[in-house]
Amino acid sequence: MIIDAMDILYSEKVHGFCLVSSDSDFTRLATRLREAGKLVIGMGEKKTPNPFVVACDKFIYIEILKKQTEESKGTSGSVDTIGEKEIALISSSINALSDEDGWAFLWDVGGLIQKKQPSFDSRNYGFEKLTPLIKATGKFEIEQRDNSKSRYKLIYVRNVQERKWKVEVKEKVGKKTSEMQSEATISKLERSRKMMRDE
Repeated sequence: MIIDAMDILYSEKVHGFCLVSSDSDFTRLATRLREAGKLVIGMGEKKTPNPFVVACDKFIYIEILKKQTEESKGTSGSVDTIGEKEIALISSSINALSDEDGWAFLWDVGGLIQKKQPSFDSRNYGFEKLTPLIKATGKFEIEQRDNSKSRYKLIYVRNVQERKWKVEVKEKVGKKTSEMQSEATISKLERSRKMMRDE
């Protein structure tokens, strides 16, 4: 398989490869294909070693396909639980891309998450897309904005904690500004009184 893949690579007729295996022996192949500028999608069981998973641009667990088959037949399979690790991954990705108000374009966030963790897939947690997954955590704010180039709205997301922190900072700054203005007014009055006494 490795020799065949390299032959295909050197033929320069393809833009990407899909490696279906749960074996870490293909880690070097995935790395080599990516070094050549090719898109590499891996597929395998959840027992797949992490080095092979992260060597791919995207890695899909075949258990997802099994879940989808079960759902179509009316049966249900187990799903992973969204834990602190996943929330931290989403949060750090938002922070890395956010503007001064903490908002980040969801499409970019999803892309960065994929780069950080190629095996991340909302379907692993029972969600068809990233947006409902993020909503379900209760840890993030989601905002839809009009798109002048399309009828579809743009989706932005930010950390709830980020919003709370910014509100607290603004309140503190406002309070400090008010205190400084009061101090300036008092100083002004004191100077005026002193001048009047000197006269």
